[in-house]
Amino acid sequence: MGQYFRKWLVSEGIMQENEIPDEGTMRFYANSLQRTIATAQYFSSGMLPVANVHIEHHCELGKMDSVFNPQITNDSESFKALALQQITAMGGKKGQVGIGEKMADNYKVLEQVLDMHQSKACLEGDTCHFRTDDAHVYLIKNREPGMGGSLRLACQAADALVLQYYEEPDAIKAAFGDTLSWEDWESISAIKDWYGDVLFTAPVVARQVARPLLRTMLEELKNEDRKFTFLCGHDSNIGSVLAALNAEDYSLPNTIEKKTPIGCKLVIEKWVDKEGNPFAVLKLVYQSTKQLRSMSLLDLENPPMVYPIRLKGLNANNDGLYPFEALIQRLSTLTIQ
Repeated sequence: MGQYFRKWLVSEGIMQENEIPDEGTMRFYANSLQRTIATAQYFSSGMLPVANVHIEHHCELGKMDSVFNPQITNDSESFKALALQQITAMGGKKGQVGIGEKMADNYKVLEQVLDMHQSKACLEGDTCHFRTDDAHVYLIKNREPGMGGSLRLACQAADALVLQYYEEPDAIKAAFGDTLSWEDWESISAIKDWYGDVLFTAPVVARQVARPLLRTMLEELKNEDRKFTFLCGHDSNIGSVLAALNAEDYSLPNTIEKKTPIGCKLVIEKWVDKEGNPFAVLKLVYQSTKQLRSMSLLDLENPPMVYPIRLKGLNANNDGLYPFEALIQRLSTLTIQ
């Protein structure tokens, strides 16, 4: 992905092929976990292969940086009541029971692939199937929103299975001997998407857990000396940021992960017209499932998927660009405690 960004930026005349950026013009800042630091390092190596980029992180290795930690900071009764009301509303008329029931058909596909009725857990009298009536959300100060019940367990299994599908070239072997259709893989992955939506995209929750990262994004967008910023966090960061920004609902094409595919990037570009008026455009840039499974190198001839993100309440021009100050104003409003 870093190589693609380099080739794209060079083709647009924004940087040189072997660019060595001036001090302070580019920033690579990652959460202090091994995988996020490594992701930022590999991206920077592809984008700036001769620059020996320093990856910024602020905590000891393995500790979550508060900027990227989507944690609850206010556990007042009024906040929890509103948050649970918004979360429960996702289940429709049946509330939290409806949250689980929405995944009923998805659970059946996952149970089949996992042979749950023959599993050790089932034979020992523990879990033989995913229930649709036991999802419950808890909100505890200084912790991420949490969930108990079958949806959490199913999400863990689906996450592992999707990763196995990306890594194992033999699709039947990846599915433990089952022959799954594209729709089946979409169905399994949808469990992960729904789990993330329930925990991180209720408006009042999204605004709270995304606020530190939104504040950093605002600072970077207002920094006139900065040409490029790479902030490396997690899928929950992208989900909560987009929800906080009041993005329109979307379903990504050419991927079994419809919301935040593995390795996806939320890209905010600043454009200036001939009269000097600044604009902003938001996109999700991600690899298709086929690109991930084939491990094909990305370049201008084999580019990643690029999907435009629309924001509710902001008027875009015919090119899909928003007035830059309108985006800054929205970010400013969201970062106020």
